[in-house]
Amino acid sequence: MIQLSFRSVSAIVASAAFSCTTLAGLPSGVAAGETTTNSVLLWTRSDEPGALRFDVATDADFRDIVASADCSAVDALQSVKASITGLAAGTQHWYRAIDASGAVAVGTFRTIRDLGRTGFHMGVSGDWRGELMPLPALRNVASRDLDMFYALGDTIYADVASPAVPASQATTLAEYRAKHAETLTERFGLNVLRDLRASTSVFAMIDDHEVTNDFAGAAPAGSDARFGASSNGFLSGTELFRNGVQAFQEFHPIDPAVWQGTGDARTDGTASLYRTRRFGLDAQFFAVDARSYRDQELPDANPADPSTWAAYIGATYTPGRTMLGLPQLNRLMGDLAQAQASGVTWKFVMMPEPIQNLGVLAASDRYEGYAYERAMLLGFIKQAGIQNVVFISADIHGTLVNNLTFPGGPGGSQVQSGAWEISTGSGAYAAPFGPTVAGLAAALGLPGTLPLSYYLSLPAVQQEAYITGLLNAQITPFGYDPIGLAGSGIPFKQLVGGPTATNSFGWTEFEVDQVTQRLTVTTWGTPWYDESFLLANPFIVAAMQPQVLQRFTVDALPIPCAGDLDHSGAVDAGDVSLLLIDFGACSGCASDLDQNGVTDGSDLALMLLDLGPCTP
Repeated sequence: MIQLSFRSVSAIVASAAFSCTTLAGLPSGVAAGETTTNSVLLWTRSDEPGALRFDVATDADFRDIVASADCSAVDALQSVKASITGLAAGTQHWYRAIDASGAVAVGTFRTIRDLGRTGFHMGVSGDWRGELMPLPALRNVASRDLDMFYALGDTIYADVASPAVPASQATTLAEYRAKHAETLTERFGLNVLRDLRASTSVFAMIDDHEVTNDFAGAAPAGSDARFGASSNGFLSGTELFRNGVQAFQEFHPIDPAVWQGTGDARTDGTASLYRTRRFGLDAQFFAVDARSYRDQELPDANPADPSTWAAYIGATYTPGRTMLGLPQLNRLMGDLAQAQASGVTWKFVMMPEPIQNLGVLAASDRYEGYAYERAMLLGFIKQAGIQNVVFISADIHGTLVNNLTFPGGPGGSQVQSGAWEISTGSGAYAAPFGPTVAGLAAALGLPGTLPLSYYLSLPAVQQEAYITGLLNAQITPFGYDPIGLAGSGIPFKQLVGGPTATNSFGWTEFEVDQVTQRLTVTTWGTPWYDESFLLANPFIVAAMQPQVLQRFTVDALPIPCAGDLDHSGAVDAGDVSLLLIDFGACSGCASDLDQNGVTDGSDLALMLLDLGPCTP
C-alpha cells in the first residue's frame, strides 16, 4: 500500500593505457567504476555485435579526448569493459561508448583527488526489485554532483518473480543476467538506474538476493537444499552461487579479482569483492563481502519467548564464528588502522547487513548472529583509537541510526565503541521496514502493538514514533542503547526528522565539509508502493520526487577549530572580522558556527570561547 502523506574512429592517446574485457549483457547506458586518482573502469552493453569504442575527454563536447579504447562485442547483447589509466587526478571526465551501429551513450565521472582535505560527497542505497522499477526514489541522485555512489547489495532479487524472470528463483546464468538487465531497462518513461550510473563513479557489493535469500557462502555443501554439488565443500563452490556472482560482476563496472594465498579454504579461489578507496584525507570507504564467507546461520530465537534468548545469544558468541572470514576481517582492520594513521578523517565501512543491535528478531542474518566477530571488530576499533567510523548498511529496507556498543566480556555490560551506524532505505522493496515490523509485532501479539491497518493510517511522524518505540522495547531489555545517537557522546545535531525513516523508498547522502570536516547525512525518500499500485497508477509513481526525510550532522573528532575562519592556526581578530562581515545574513557559511542558518551573536560567543592557538 502507498503512503501519500509526505509527499565515433578510435585512437589511442599515448598518455593513457587500456585493456578490454568482454562479458555478456544488454543495452543499458554506460557506467564508470573502480575509479582511482588516475584510472577508471568503463562499462557498457550493446545489442549490436562488432567493434565498440570508448572515448574519454575532459570536456562534455569531446574536443579534448585524452584516452580511447577499442573493444568488441562478439555476441549481441554483450557487456564490454575497458580499463583506462593515465588520467589526471581530481578531474571531471566525460566518456562515451560508440557501438558498431553508431549508437552513442555518454557518462561522466571524477577521478579521486589526491590532495589533503577538499571535501567528499557520496550517495548510498540498495535493495531494489525488478517488478517495482523504475525507482523514482533515486531519481535525484544524478543531479547531486557526487564523487561516488555505492549500491549496497540486493541489486536484484533473484528469488522473487518479476516480469523479466517470472520464476520464483533464477538458477541459470541467463536468468541472473535477465534480472540485472531488468533493473537497467526503461519503464514508464524512466530509466533511473541508467541515468544514475552515468552520472558518477559507481561501486557495488553483493548481498544475499544476488544469489538467493539468506544464504551463507561458507555453510557446508549439502546444508541448503537450494544449492547443488560443490567444488570446494561450501555453498560458495556451487553453480548457483557462481552464476549469481558472475552475473553481478558482469553488470557492474567491477574488475574481477580472486583471493589467493590466504590459507583459508573458504576464501582462496573465490571472487574478491572487498574494495577500499581513499579520497584525500577527507574520507575512505571499506566495502566488505558479508555473504561469501559466513558460517551457517543459526536457527532464530523466538522474540516472543524470553526463555530462548540466552541460549541463542550464547551461540552467537561461539569463538571463531565468522561472518566476514578471517582474511577479510584482518584486511578490514588493517586498512582501518592505516587510514587512522594516515590522518583520514572519516572511515565509512560498507556492510550490507546491519551491525547495530536490533534484538533477537531475525538476528541470525545480521551481524548480531555472529556476535563473537562483531565484538572483535568493534573492540579493535575502540582499542586502536580509530575515530570517526561510520558503518553504512542496507538489507532491512529502512533507515535506522544508532551508536554501536559491544560487551566488555562474556555477559558483561555494553561498552561504547565510538562508532555508529546508519542503515539506508531500499530503492524499492515492498513493504519497507516500518510496515513490515508493525505487521510482525501485531502478528506476534507483542505488548502495546497496534493493528497494521491502524498503523498505516497514522501520519508519518506518528508511524516513526511507533516503530522507534517497538525497536526500543526489543533492544533495551538486553542492555542495548535506544535507537538514535542521543547520550552516546557522538557530537551530532538533528536538523530534520529523527533517528528513523522506515516508511519510504529512498537513499542516503553523505557530505564532508572541506573546512570543518563536519559530516552531513541526508535521507531522501518517496512514498512507498507495491506492484499492484504501480501497475494501476504508473504515472503517479513515475512522477514522484524525492524529499528530505531526515538530516543530521556529526562533527569529526577531534572537533576541528571551526572558529579559525582564515586558517591561520589560531582564533584571533582576523577571524572575528570575517565573522562580522557575515553578521546577520549567512547561508551555509563557515561563520555560522552553531548551524542555525544565520551568523549572529551566538556564533560570536562561540568564537570568543576559542580565542587563541588551535589545531584545525
